[in-house]
Amino acid sequence: MHNAMYLDTEACYRAVKSKDRRFDGVFYTAVRTTGIYCRPSCPAITPKLANVSFHPSAAAAQLAGYRACKRCLPDATPGSPDWDLAADVAGRAMRLISDGVVERDGVDGLAARLGYSTRQLNRVVTGSFGAGPLALARARRAQTARVLIETSEMSFADVAFASGFASIRQFNDTVREVYAATPTDLRGRRGSAATSGVINTRIGVREPFDGASLLDFLALRAVPGIEATGEGWYERSLDLPHGAGVVRVELVDRPERYVPCSFSLADARDLAPALERTRRLLDADCDPIAVDDQLASDPLLAPLVRRRPGLRVPGHVDGTELTTRAILGQQVSVAGARTLAGRLVASHGRELGLDGEHRVTHLFPTADVLAEIEPESIAMPRARGRALAACAAAIRDGDVQLDRGADRAETREALLALPGVGPWTADYIAFRVLGDPDVFLPTDLGVKHAAEALGIDDLAGRSETWRPWRSYALIHLWTALSDTVPSEPLTKES
Repeated sequence: MHNAMYLDTEACYRAVKSKDRRFDGVFYTAVRTTGIYCRPSCPAITPKLANVSFHPSAAAAQLAGYRACKRCLPDATPGSPDWDLAADVAGRAMRLISDGVVERDGVDGLAARLGYSTRQLNRVVTGSFGAGPLALARARRAQTARVLIETSEMSFADVAFASGFASIRQFNDTVREVYAATPTDLRGRRGSAATSGVINTRIGVREPFDGASLLDFLALRAVPGIEATGEGWYERSLDLPHGAGVVRVELVDRPERYVPCSFSLADARDLAPALERTRRLLDADCDPIAVDDQLASDPLLAPLVRRRPGLRVPGHVDGTELTTRAILGQQVSVAGARTLAGRLVASHGRELGLDGEHRVTHLFPTADVLAEIEPESIAMPRARGRALAACAAAIRDGDVQLDRGADRAETREALLALPGVGPWTADYIAFRVLGDPDVFLPTDLGVKHAAEALGIDDLAGRSETWRPWRSYALIHLWTALSDTVPSEPLTKES
């Protein structure tokens, strides 16, 4: 359902009649007789087919003149899983829009990032999502504003600023148009209060959501200084467009539709990119039922899927950091890689400089800093130190793009052209930074051991049956192995 031209009316209506939550965020139902649009799982009485139309994005429904349903809050749904599956320009554009590129650089800047003219990009994005980049960015701002109005104590002026609006008047007009309510109406009786500097909000996820396994994965790899974990929570520093930030997420075993999170930001304008990067970390837009159904069709994987329904692929918030950590971890254990990264943070990281109580203290070194480090000064083989410097220089110079708007195939090719970067490293970056759901690492030692334990002989051949969700199969194998060997070295080709 990725392209607006191919929304199947009958299939959409069946999903609406069944109140199927799997399609929340995939399309939106607009009801002509009421003038509102809803998520497919809206609990209201199902309207007649003759009275509805279907739209591929909230922005498209808003452009058609519909306002958001106050009962099901359709704009608060996770994003479409099609955005991660799609490696095309429209999917890449949507990921960059969600990161706030339009607010920072305008549509011209977005087009330049993707190598398109503004006119071409408008045509492509509108063809896929029923609305252009400006309308999609406006819908994202409205959603961010509503969540902040309803879940935080920020003043309306601060909400407008943090959501990316250029003025309070624009904020008020947009909220009234999209929600048929004023900001005061949305906040209700709670009234406003001065913000404490910490923004408490939530991120929508599709159920089931295995937060406990996600926390275990992150905790095992947490780097001192930039990451911290505890019972049911994970905290990390964020290097954002306008300054530093810290996010803390509550990762309980089975949350109901939302993951609570809190942000401390040096600049409130960074809230939208902070939210988007946290969504990537949580793999919030995943369709867990589709993934689990596909993987469970393999009788050898089925027990793993039943044990951990809703297992997510842990994303990452910073491409430079993850690439550096992947190189540091070549041919060493997870614990060894974590130690090396911690030393790098302590010697070359930047102090956070944020008020408040945080368990993290630093930001990871930038590509500029890493490119200037003498390879011999790092406690690792010289060849790997040179690979680290070469990768950092390529990122600094723009030869390697490491954000969700990058072309995955081009990025992989550029990474493999660098010294010391082999298929394992390039593919590990692809599935954790670029969000590719169909990456597999057949040479990984941990994967091989898990496959042997399951009785899988032809690993490469069998993994073909797990497409397009091989990244999730990979996480299942790693997680199953960690049940018995928590610190298993993840040796890889490079």
